[in-house]
Amino acid sequence: MRDLITEALKGHDADYVEIRIEDGEATRLQYRGRELEDIGRTTSLGGNVRALVKGGWGFISFNDLSELKKKVEKAVRQARLVGREESKLAPVEPVMDIVPPEVKKDPSGVPLAQKKGILDEYNDLIWSTPKIQTSTIAYADRHKKVIFASSEGSYIEQTKVDVMARFNAVARDGNDVQQSSLSLGSNGDYGFMEKLHSRVGEMAKRAVELLSAPQLKGGEHTVICDPVLAGVFAHEAFGHLSESDFVYENERMREIMVLGRRFGGKHLNIVDGAAVPGLRGSYKYDDEGVPGSKTYLIKEGILTGRLHSRETAAKMGEAPTGNARALDYNFQPIVRMTNTYIEPGEASFEELLSEIKEGVYVKNWYGGMTSMEMFTFSAGEAYMIRNGRIAELLRPVVLSGNLFTTLENIDAIGNDLEMNEGGGCGKGGQMPLPVSNGSPHIRIRKCLLGGG
Repeated sequence: MRDLITEALKGHDADYVEIRIEDGEATRLQYRGRELEDIGRTTSLGGNVRALVKGGWGFISFNDLSELKKKVEKAVRQARLVGREESKLAPVEPVMDIVPPEVKKDPSGVPLAQKKGILDEYNDLIWSTPKIQTSTIAYADRHKKVIFASSEGSYIEQTKVDVMARFNAVARDGNDVQQSSLSLGSNGDYGFMEKLHSRVGEMAKRAVELLSAPQLKGGEHTVICDPVLAGVFAHEAFGHLSESDFVYENERMREIMVLGRRFGGKHLNIVDGAAVPGLRGSYKYDDEGVPGSKTYLIKEGILTGRLHSRETAAKMGEAPTGNARALDYNFQPIVRMTNTYIEPGEASFEELLSEIKEGVYVKNWYGGMTSMEMFTFSAGEAYMIRNGRIAELLRPVVLSGNLFTTLENIDAIGNDLEMNEGGGCGKGGQMPLPVSNGSPHIRIRKCLLGGG
């Protein structure tokens, strides 16, 4: 394969050419209610060619690996049709490397029947809970080997194993419907899937408990976000604004996201980095062969960095960060997050609580949306805080507001960083891309909450 790729890259009149070949194997199981809805294994083999000529890209993907040189020629012809300016790529050193997967318990070594057996147990647990109306369980694992080679001399073989599971339970009492969910994942370790009985049972019971929980009166509240919800906030509300293709293409965002601008207190540090080891968004090289890094987006409250591909780095006069990622060989790499998190501070969770006479503790998440600097997120759980203690369970709440005002209102950050690996990021039609996000507990003053 290496000889074939090397030969295919030779002799083309292009500024830059790259080839990616991908060999994958995946397992999926999905339950809807009591029934197993889908189960199977798939294999895939394919690749793509991307060529750059005078600032224009040509791209083709394929499943047949024969005649690679002709495929390169086709991509170069496409690029030549659209190229009208100077090609700009931030320089990187060519790399020759083979990267084995990080594997603790390989899911490919676990029989499909055994995977079904453990999920059957979890489904029975959900349905043994009174008042459950319906439920869903989705499990997937994937083993993927990617070969990357470029006309600049890079040749990288990189293998990754990903595991993901999501559980959801819906409870009903008459016309009243409430839900609870649990999302989990890992980088190459199936082991967590065998130890979820208590967490799945608690999730189902919580859906039922929400039926009798009171509704919060909407308005501004002092809020403590748990590591899951705070991590989702960092990813959705701020991480996407830090993806430099979005900034470069949007004049208003270029005016707002100016390096050196203050966005929060000195205790606030937000990081993205594939070089943080052992997480679902971790890797040694991105899909352009650039080494993964650790990038401070906000350091001591100041905007200090953003996420780049080689092209956006060159256009904005900044260094590449190794954040060009593609979901699979059908897609071109675009600027994406990896592991995004708020760094820990010094306060304990008890200290964060102790200074609140009345507030709200919000946990977990259902989803949300952002529009420029405005955001709306649904918390999965909410509890009243009274006189420094967590009190009664509330119905789910919705957090909304202006991102930059909210960052300024984070007045304390806990010392208990946790990473959530149960999510998948979507952008440009490419989802779910494996990522992780996290945070310690954070406290936000004057946060707008509404009923879920």
